[in-house]
Amino acid sequence: MDTKEAIITGNTSLGIELGSTRIKAVLIDDRFLPVASGSYDWENQLEDGVWTYSLEDVWAGLQSSFRQLAETVLSRYGTPLVTVGAIGISAMMHGYLAFGEEGPQSRRDGLLVPFRTWRNTMTEQAAAELTGTFAFNIPQRWSIAHLYQAILNREPHVKDITFLTTLAGYVHWKLSGKKVLGVGDGSGMFPIDSGTNNYNERMLEQFNALVEGAAFGWKLRDILPTILNAGEDAGTLTEAGARLLDPTGRLKPGIPLCPPEGDAGTGMVATNSVAERTGNISAGTSVFAMVVLEKDLSRVYPEIDMVTTPTGKPVAMVHCNNGTSDLDAWVRMFGEVLGLFGQEIEKPALYDALYYKAVEGESDCGGLLSYNYYAGEPITGIEQGRPLLVRTPGSRLNLANFMRTLLYATMGTLKLGMDLLTEQEQVRLDRLLGHGGLFKTGGVGQRLVAAALEVPVAVMDGAGEGGAWGIALLAAYRHVRAAGQAEKESLETFLQKNVFSGQTGTRLEPDPKDAAGFKAFMERYTAGLEIERAAVKCL
Repeated sequence: MDTKEAIITGNTSLGIELGSTRIKAVLIDDRFLPVASGSYDWENQLEDGVWTYSLEDVWAGLQSSFRQLAETVLSRYGTPLVTVGAIGISAMMHGYLAFGEEGPQSRRDGLLVPFRTWRNTMTEQAAAELTGTFAFNIPQRWSIAHLYQAILNREPHVKDITFLTTLAGYVHWKLSGKKVLGVGDGSGMFPIDSGTNNYNERMLEQFNALVEGAAFGWKLRDILPTILNAGEDAGTLTEAGARLLDPTGRLKPGIPLCPPEGDAGTGMVATNSVAERTGNISAGTSVFAMVVLEKDLSRVYPEIDMVTTPTGKPVAMVHCNNGTSDLDAWVRMFGEVLGLFGQEIEKPALYDALYYKAVEGESDCGGLLSYNYYAGEPITGIEQGRPLLVRTPGSRLNLANFMRTLLYATMGTLKLGMDLLTEQEQVRLDRLLGHGGLFKTGGVGQRLVAAALEVPVAVMDGAGEGGAWGIALLAAYRHVRAAGQAEKESLETFLQKNVFSGQTGTRLEPDPKDAAGFKAFMERYTAGLEIERAAVKCL
C-alpha cells in the first residue's frame, strides 16, 4: 500500500528515542522506511555534582517531538495521525530512576531523588564490591551500582523505593501502565542469565544477602521491571498515556507497545548487528562498541560490560562516557568566530567542512594531543571530566591537525577497551557497522574509526538517525507478530529478510598510513593520562 493509506489504516510504527542531546521520533511505513520525524534538543545538567535531566523536560521533549512528527504527516500526506500499528520507546541505558509512593516530599510521579544518568561516576565503591561478590563486571553507571551506592551512603530514600527502572522503562510505564523492560535495557540494570533471558537468580540472592541487615521491606526482584524479549506483548497505550504523548487528543489509545529498549539495543537493530560475529559502534555524546559473542569471555574485564541483544544474546560492550561533547564545543566556537565576520553557516555544513579538513591533517596529528573528558572515564580511571588540548613547542598546530586530534580523541578510550577483545580474547570481526553523529559526514568518521580499530567499518544510509529508527523497527516487529504475520520468526530473520535484504552499506577498509598515525597518537594518549589526572587534581 502507499504511504498515505498505511498512515490512515495504522499500518505504521512509531519509534521514539531519548538520546543524550536529542529526543527523536520517527514514523516508518509498512516497508519499514521513515516517512516523518520530529526532534527536540536537550542537554543534561550538572546539579549538586550530579548529571541529570528533569522529568518535566522528558515530557516536554516527547510532546514536542511527536507534535513535529504529526504536523509533518498532516502537511505531507494530508491526513491527521490518529493511530499507528505499534509504538516503541528507547533511551540512554543505565542510570538510576527510583520511585516510591507519590506525596508532598516526592517529585513528579513519585521520583525519590533526581535522575542520576549513565554519565555519573559516583559509584566506584559499590561497583567494585558488587563485581567482587558476583564475579561479574558491574560498571559504575549500571542501575544496581547506583542502588548499592545509595545503600552504602545510607541515603534515606532507599527504604521507600517501590520501583527502580531506566529512562525508557519510566516513559513506557507512564504510557502503558506496565513496569516492564526489554532484556537488552534490563541487562544494563542487573546481570542477565543467558540460559533464562532473565535476571541472574544467583546474583539476586547474593545482593539480597548483602543488604539483609538493612530491613528495607523489599527484595530486589520486587522493585525491578519485568524482563521481556523483542516482539513480546508489552502492553498498550492507555488513555492517560495517549494524552501524555499527544495533548491535542487526536492520538487514540489501545496501540500496542513493544518492550522498551536501551540505545545499545536500538543501535544493534539499526545496523543489523544482532547475530553472532556482528558488531557495531555508536558515536555521539558517549561512544560505545558492541560485539555479539559466540562464547563467553575467559575472565572478567572491568573495561568490558556484558549486556545482551534485544533477544538476549550475550554482547561484549566497550562503553566510554565521553564522545563528541568536546568536539561539539569547539565547532560551536568556530561558528561564533564566523559570526564576527557576518558569516552564518548552517550547522551541518560547518561540521562537514571541519571534518573534511581533518582528513587533510597529518596521520599522527602533528604531535597534538587532546582529551575529550567532559565527565569521568572509568576505563582509564579518570574520576572527573577535564577537557584538555596539549601540545609541545614542536607540535604542528594548524586547523587540519587540530580537527583530526579532536576526532581521534573521541576514539582513544574506545581503542583501549577494544584491544582487550581483539588481543586478549582473540575476538575477530568481519566488520563493524557505524551509526550516530560521528558518521554523518560521509567517509570521515568511518575512515578514522576503521584506522583506529583496524577493522573495516560500514555505514548504512541514515546512520545519523540509527537509534530512533532502530526502536521503530522493534515496534514494527511487535506489530507484525501481533498481527500473526511473523509469530515464529526470529528478530534476526525478520530484519535480514524484510529490512536489510540486499543492503551492504558503504564499507571502508583501514588505511595503513592512518592506522600507523593513530598508533603514534595512542602512544602519546596513554602516556599523557598522567596529565589528565593532574588536571583533575589541580583544576
